[in-house]
Amino acid sequence: MRKINATIISENIKEMCIEANYFLCDDITHGLQKAYDEETWDIGKDILSDILTNSEIARKEKMPICQDTGMACIFIDIGQEVFIEGIKLEDAINNGVRMGYAEGYLRKSVVKDPLSRINTGDNTPAMIYYNIVEGDKIKITVAPKGFGSENMSRIKMLKPADGEKGVKDFIIETVKLAGPNPCPPIVVGVGIGGTFDKAAYLSKKALLRNISESNEDKYYEAMEKELLEEINKLGIGPQGFGGKTTALGVNIEVMPTHIAGLPVAVNINCHVTRHVTRTL
Repeated sequence: MRKINATIISENIKEMCIEANYFLCDDITHGLQKAYDEETWDIGKDILSDILTNSEIARKEKMPICQDTGMACIFIDIGQEVFIEGIKLEDAINNGVRMGYAEGYLRKSVVKDPLSRINTGDNTPAMIYYNIVEGDKIKITVAPKGFGSENMSRIKMLKPADGEKGVKDFIIETVKLAGPNPCPPIVVGVGIGGTFDKAAYLSKKALLRNISESNEDKYYEAMEKELLEEINKLGIGPQGFGGKTTALGVNIEVMPTHIAGLPVAVNINCHVTRHVTRTL
């Protein structure tokens, strides 16, 4: 049994909240650069240039890439041989978010009740996704999620008879309906299977995978590539002004489901697709 003090978790999450909001992921930067190099539409090319310049300024000056510094989504894989000392794990995670958003001068965007709309003032509570795994380590991923893109996400309970075509049509329809609102070029996370809530979880988890990495299953790898091509044919383009690149990547995650169901969820992320991972 390995012991890890809760304060270490808090300190790491604090640092990760700041890092995720200041420094754009390498795979997204490379994807944007590739899109810029291949863009032939002048306006689209100019916007991609501005996006890349903005991310470089944020990196150099150590300031947020975007004014929406997101709701803190924390994915945590806990080894079953780990014992956490000190305060409750949930409190340790929220302490880390609280400190990170204060010290990093990150916008606090969380309201304590969805209807009364009173701000919590510290960007907590975080949205926490626990997973128990083998081993004696804790793997933490901090993924701040802006709501310009989150609001464009959808879920649908398809019939099994809808099949592959139904799934593809729903994904493309979702991107088309989103249009310029999620600040394209976007990353499209797709969850297929499970139950209503599990499909949504899978679609958000899919956004954590680097866009340079395809699904390990060849069938879904081919589907990802086909969907990316079809989405980019929509011509929405960078920030909705037209161009070759509407999406930088399509990531699909799947799991078993019921014989009577075909749940599909699409979680969209803007070009500021942020996530930082550490293993303790």
